[in-house]
Amino acid sequence: MIAIDLFAGVGGMSTGAAQAGIDVKFAVERDKYAAGAYYKNHPRCELFVGDIRFLSSQRIKKIPRGSDGTVVFGGPPCQGFSYSNTRTRKVHNESNWLFEEFVRVVKIWQPDFVVFENVRGITNTCRGFFLEAILDRFARLKYTLSYGVLNALDYGVSQNRSRFFLIGSRMNSAVPLPQRLASLPPTVRDAIADLPILVNGATTSWLRYGVTPPSQYAKKLRKRLAGRSSHLVTKNAEEVIDRYRFIPPGGNWQDIPPKMMKNYKDPHRCHTGIYHRLHYDYPSVVIGNYRKNMLIHPSEDRGLSVREAARIQSFPDSCEFDGSIGFQQQQVGDAVPPLLAKAVFKQLMIG
Repeated sequence: MIAIDLFAGVGGMSTGAAQAGIDVKFAVERDKYAAGAYYKNHPRCELFVGDIRFLSSQRIKKIPRGSDGTVVFGGPPCQGFSYSNTRTRKVHNESNWLFEEFVRVVKIWQPDFVVFENVRGITNTCRGFFLEAILDRFARLKYTLSYGVLNALDYGVSQNRSRFFLIGSRMNSAVPLPQRLASLPPTVRDAIADLPILVNGATTSWLRYGVTPPSQYAKKLRKRLAGRSSHLVTKNAEEVIDRYRFIPPGGNWQDIPPKMMKNYKDPHRCHTGIYHRLHYDYPSVVIGNYRKNMLIHPSEDRGLSVREAARIQSFPDSCEFDGSIGFQQQQVGDAVPPLLAKAVFKQLMIG
């Protein structure tokens, strides 16, 4: 099956598609650092680096097709649909309409399937206006649709992360969303316990495995390192590190003495994800903007490394990221967990 990846980021969905046996031939990504990482991880895929609105109809028509089916997939920028960003959840926000570019590519290339991904907040943004618009666009193009919210926990990912997925099919019937796995999700220990200890602000990017993988999850992700491992971490101020020391596994900012939070205008307005220390024996909370949220390592008084966050997202260690540590953290946090994407794409292969 041949595929196009739109709004590709570093390629979380492309990685999952490849694991399901799909050949991604063409991808579109605007951010140069995310595109750089994508190219490192998918060097055989032709990459359009730029605004999708400048991708011409002629270029889309030239993308090669195979005889075993075609699919267009991707997730338009989701900030405008996110629960955490109510200021941008408006009909008049231009970025909220980029899904029309997804529809444009589908209309021109006419794939057998579409897989559309986004934050779960898209289901009720502007009272469901955008979801209804998206469903209408694909229905007009004669796709039979199935859609809903999937949690990465249910598909072998060590993370409580819910995402909206839509599958459109031009076959005889709808392709159902994947059924959840019967097994328990991996824990944070399963995901990262074999990674080397780091100090606050560690900048050494090379990774050497020092212990036996703690789980099948870690064993599966311990692939050959293609280059720099990105096992590096932001350097926090000493006052931040002092706060970390008061937080037990599973705790958050509420465990920090009030006198140490005086730089916050009203610390009681902090949400529960701020200064959250992960617990080794449970799956992780969502890996989003984990540097801004001060997400804390389960046993060390520091933030998560890029590689640790990537492991929790289910990226193989062979996947690289690009740019400064801030850009790399953004790339990992924005990505779709590959194992979640793989579960969705396997539905197409079964069908």
